[in-house]
Amino acid sequence: QVQLVESGGGLVQPGGSLRLSCAASGFTLGYYAIGWFRQAPGKEREGVSCISSSDGSTYYTDSVKGRFTISRDNAKNTVYLQLNSLKPEDTAIYYCAARKSRYCSGYRSPLDYDYWGQGTQVTVSS
Repeated sequence: QVQLVESGGGLVQPGGSLRLSCAASGFTLGYYAIGWFRQAPGKEREGVSCISSSDGSTYYTDSVKGRFTISRDNAKNTVYLQLNSLKPEDTAIYYCAARKSRYCSGYRSPLDYDYWGQGTQVTVSS
C-alpha cells in the first residue's frame, strides 16, 4: 500500500524552527521528485518546495527562500523540510507529495503529483 506520512508540525513562536518529515511506504521514494505544499484556511494549496531525484536539485517559492530547506534521505525513504525563521504567515497545513517523475519542473501544480500525505499542522503564533 502506497503511503506518505508527514510529521513534525506544531505550535511555534515567530522566529522559531520546525523540521517536518515525510516518510514513504509501499514505494521507493528515491525514484520520485517530492514536493511540499501548504494550505492556509480560505486559501489555495501552495507549492512551497521540491527536490528532484535525478541530482537532488532543490526549488523554493520566493516567500520561503533562505528560510526553508528541503532534503532527502533515500536510505530512510524520507524527505525533510526544515523551517527556520518562521513567520505567522507560514501558518498552514503542510503536505508532502510524490510525482512519477525525477524532475521538479512545474512543481507548484498540485495536479502533477500522484501520491499525497494527510498533512501536518504548522501554527506560528506568539
